[in-house]
Amino acid sequence: MTTKNLLIILSTSLISAIFAVFLFATYSKNQRLQQDTYLPVKLTSYDDAIFSGKLQRKFLSSAPTNFIEAAKRVTPAVVNIKALQGVGSTIWGRGSGSGVLISPDGYIVTNLHVIDNSAKIEIALDDRREYEADIVGYDKSSDIALLKIDGNNFPHIIIGNSDSVQVGEWVLAVGNPFNLQSTVTTGIISAKSRNINILDADNPIESFIQTDAVINPGNSGGALVNTNGELIGINTAIVTESGRYEGYSFAIPSNLIRKVIKDLKEFGEVKRGFLGINIKKVNDEEAKKLGLDKPNGVYVTRVVKNSGADNAGIQMNDVILKINNKEINSTPELQELVARFRPGNKLVVDIFRDGAVQQLTVRLQGIKKENVNFAQKLKPFFKKYGFEARNLTTSEKRISGTEGVKVISITKGGKVADTNMEIGYIITSVNNNSIHGLYDLLMSLSATKNAENITFEGIYEEYQGIYQYSFSD
Repeated sequence: MTTKNLLIILSTSLISAIFAVFLFATYSKNQRLQQDTYLPVKLTSYDDAIFSGKLQRKFLSSAPTNFIEAAKRVTPAVVNIKALQGVGSTIWGRGSGSGVLISPDGYIVTNLHVIDNSAKIEIALDDRREYEADIVGYDKSSDIALLKIDGNNFPHIIIGNSDSVQVGEWVLAVGNPFNLQSTVTTGIISAKSRNINILDADNPIESFIQTDAVINPGNSGGALVNTNGELIGINTAIVTESGRYEGYSFAIPSNLIRKVIKDLKEFGEVKRGFLGINIKKVNDEEAKKLGLDKPNGVYVTRVVKNSGADNAGIQMNDVILKINNKEINSTPELQELVARFRPGNKLVVDIFRDGAVQQLTVRLQGIKKENVNFAQKLKPFFKKYGFEARNLTTSEKRISGTEGVKVISITKGGKVADTNMEIGYIITSVNNNSIHGLYDLLMSLSATKNAENITFEGIYEEYQGIYQYSFSD
């Protein structure tokens, strides 16, 4: 073998070895890249952490594998209601809805609008037994009615604690939509303490639980229950443009229901405590001016003289943060909480004033019966200022997007007429005091005796903008 041939062989071997090392290195690098890429996106460990062991107990409202047990408990206690309208033996119309048996001796809770103006109420149980029901009582402010059928050992639902309900929690809605008996639908809690301006009452209490469980005509008065089968609400309303379910359903919370039915059983009417304030939600700008860390609580815009709030020392411009250690961040939350108590009950109220938190004890008062006919009480004011007003209807509240009172007549030559106000004007405030209905108008006008001027603020349905009218007292 010549020296030349030997060099060629050695060179070839060396090149081959270098090429082999290069291939090995490249191959090994690719393998490491694949491992680095795929290891971090393994999903099983994440699922195991969420749905097993200690962490699982933090998700008690997670969707069960099925809703069979809850449906079995609830369905027998939800009844079909037929409300027959007429006089004596003459029946000219009928409505239908649902109701919920809440005791073994035949007490049924439903919506007032289901049985309103009925001459006869027929109840059909899930097992096809039929009864005629008597009205024990009703509460227009909350749209709750209590009925009674004769008998014992009826299936019934345990009333749960609506305060413990969490947004995102699974729920079942049970009712009789379109007269389809015992229909069960499921969904989640979408929101709490919703006000949708749907109740026609002098002092409406709207603090609805919102859910996306399907509710349709005939579901009113039916049960909203948690996955344990406990009643957390009475299905009452839907927000819809088509007249059918569109994803927004609303139920009266069970803690308000519990208080109403207890009063109706004991007294035949609701004994409702009166705090004696007007409030509004705190916005970010106001929170900064007041020295709050964030816009929480409700802002006191007016205190009724000699009311429970006034006697306890609550003042205008106070911010109510808590009542009985429960945080308050909206008007519906405060209304619902206060509505659970009777006149004479005491509430511990945390307020924010002058940069510091204070705690006051308020003894609730009742609304005197002679003051219930607010239109009658307002007549001297109507005559003095030359106008008349009434509460807004439910549809007017919905169209205008506000609360207030509507001016229905103006006396020629009167003080209001001189301001050029037009009929149809919706008064939303008087001297910066919010007006929700005739009661607020009465309280505000009564408080202006020493004021030089009275200023109305409000809107027109057909015009844009806010309009102010002022006149001397």
